[in-house]
Amino acid sequence: MPARRAVTGRSQEPRKRFAEELRLLRAERELPLRKLGEAVGWDWSLFSKMENGETLGGPEVVQALDQYYGTPGLLLTLWELAMGDSTQFKERYQRYMKLEADAVSLWHYAAGALPGLLQTKKYAQFFLSAGGMDGEELTTQVEARIGRRELLSGENPPPFRSILSEAVLRTPLPNKDSWREQLEYLIKMSEQRNITVQVVPNSVGPHALTNTHVVFMRTADGPAVAWVETGYSGELVEDAAAVERLQVRYDLVRDQALSPVESREFIMDMLEAVSCTSLT
Repeated sequence: MPARRAVTGRSQEPRKRFAEELRLLRAERELPLRKLGEAVGWDWSLFSKMENGETLGGPEVVQALDQYYGTPGLLLTLWELAMGDSTQFKERYQRYMKLEADAVSLWHYAAGALPGLLQTKKYAQFFLSAGGMDGEELTTQVEARIGRRELLSGENPPPFRSILSEAVLRTPLPNKDSWREQLEYLIKMSEQRNITVQVVPNSVGPHALTNTHVVFMRTADGPAVAWVETGYSGELVEDAAAVERLQVRYDLVRDQALSPVESREFIMDMLEAVSCTSLT
């Protein structure tokens, strides 16, 4: 059967099609970006990024645009298709890496694994291989992850706060020596002036970020953005209202965490336990 010919001539790639429709709808109304921002109630720069394909935005802003343009459900449907397109994850992750490298401050919450910036080489190898990587790809990705650690120890490193779920520390590497090395490295990093490590004990119960791995990044010339990740995908959140909601949750969790001093003692106790007993 011959390939179906495009009737409209518009892009068949979900992300490009979504951005294209946004541009066309605004162009039909000869509407400047600033006027659109005022009418819909969002910063016009977000619409610029959405139309250029730099971000997909969030469901709230897309629904607001559907309502404003009189296209009920159309833009939201295109947005969902773009969000579900697995080929976009690499592109979104590359943009996250660029923002992380340029950040003047970073806040992190780990739900299930240590953040890449605090991982040893063996820890990175284990988790990346558990995700299906092997061979040359695994070697390349491990080296890239270890290289990112220079961000926290180079000249004028940014402030970095990492709040760890106790579950992260209760999930050891299979190899006792590798796990001991990781805990020792974590303690060493927590003693740097620009790094704060805190632990949320299991005793606090479910909380605002129980299942959410998130990183907040603030650059010198822009507002904070957030990277929210699962074991299979991630999304860059740039909408100011959505970032603020995540930030409120983060602050609530920080209030429940052990102090930096208590957290260091907690990790040292775990290290001592590993040194005295075998892992099962």
